Amino acid sequence: MLRRTLHQRRRSAAALQGSFLLLAMLGCRGQTSSSPPIVPLRNMFDQDRYNAQAESHFFADGRTMRPTVADTVPRERNLDPQIAQGRLPDDSGYVPEVPKPVVESFGGAQAMMERGHERYNVYCRPCHDGTGNGQGTVIKKSGWQPAPPSFHQDRLRQIPDGQLFATITHGVRIMPSYGSRIPIADRWAIVSYVRALQLSQGE
Repeated sequence: MLRRTLHQRRRSAAALQGSFLLLAMLGCRGQTSSSPPIVPLRNMFDQDRYNAQAESHFFADGRTMRPTVADTVPRERNLDPQIAQGRLPDDSGYVPEVPKPVVESFGGAQAMMERGHERYNVYCRPCHDGTGNGQGTVIKKSGWQPAPPSFHQDRLRQIPDGQLFATITHGVRIMPSYGSRIPIADRWAIVSYVRALQLSQGE
């Protein structure tokens, strides 16, 4: 009796495994389809959303873009404008080099450059590549044009550090802004690493 029960269980388990295998094989057609996918729950496909500057019937003030919550404070406040924006105090241009207080906050130039190397690999390398020539994986795989300029052009070797910082902060052309994604100190660290790259590839 016990043998018969065990035998029946094994047969049931084998039949169940066979069913799963058959379903898995049916799911792998080995070709692409032009038919739309069958999605029983479409709430992740058809989400309600507002466009920027659109009118809202949900909020009492009729605006979709919400004002800052009362008493909100910036994440990085009370910073010297030269550090936070990369510009000279009289707004006459960009700071020529990474501000000394930033270097000191890392414990020296070497530590700052190492942090910049790490952050560069996360945020910059996919497009600018490991040497700064503008031929990163994203560019090679997608064929994206125009490709980013090489950091080794004379024009980019000559720009002040503050301008490089501002470019990371605000973006330029197809490069997005990283001001909200990378903390201020890390942006300066990336600047220092880009300068090290330029020196390493110098003639």
